[in-house]
Amino acid sequence: QVQLVESGGGLVQAGGSLRLSCAASGRTFDVNTMGWFRQGPGKEREFVAAIRWRGGSTYYADSVKDRFTISRDNAKNTVYLQMNSLKPEDAAVFYCAATNGVGLNLRGSSGYNYWGQGTQVTVST
Repeated sequence: QVQLVESGGGLVQAGGSLRLSCAASGRTFDVNTMGWFRQGPGKEREFVAAIRWRGGSTYYADSVKDRFTISRDNAKNTVYLQMNSLKPEDAAVFYCAATNGVGLNLRGSSGYNYWGQGTQVTVST
């Protein structure tokens, strides 16, 4: 089992920045990829970004590319999501996810077998 705990959400004005953190514990040596998803009010959960735990390749949704940056600290078993130039439409509950699968669609939520509890991001105008 892998446990994921997110932190860093909150209220920010449009144009501002936030950094989310996701601390992983448990069988982290099994983890292949970690990702961030978000779910806004009345919307389906959508892919935001992902990072390969070994190698560090990163992947982004088009809507956040050039504004968000995903990174990892292997020593701390922590993944970060730096969010800049936030827009009201970025407001959502952000979830951290992890998978030990290979060859899966990392942009699809079904490929992840571990999830955090979520952290709220609110963007005011």
